[in-house]
Amino acid sequence: MARVVVMFRTPKDTAAFDAHYFETHVELAKMLPGLRRYDILQGPGAIDNPDFHLVATFYFDDAFAANWALDSPEGKAAEADRRLFVPDDNDVLIFMVDSYEMEIESPGSASCPNLTGFANHLLS
Repeated sequence: MARVVVMFRTPKDTAAFDAHYFETHVELAKMLPGLRRYDILQGPGAIDNPDFHLVATFYFDDAFAANWALDSPEGKAAEADRRLFVPDDNDVLIFMVDSYEMEIESPGSASCPNLTGFANHLLS
């Protein structure tokens, strides 16, 4: 699975940024061909760095699909829109991560901890 991660630095006007991002940009980004999932992290609890306001992660089957989506008309439209509300390229970081998922066999239920007993201990 490939991910395109877009990190937006904290803008001067966070309310205007949020309004445009969530009312306009999200709809454009959701139209990227081959997009499998789209996550948005925002705020001090989600991002442990005051320099960044929002991190968007786009999931694709592989790097080829991600590059194809970014080069598509929908990708070009999303990029053009991004330049409207974040015109300075220094205020956004964009990178791609291509990963491989591995199947992990479960060691079986005998080795799993008894979480019910632990939970009861916390509640008492």
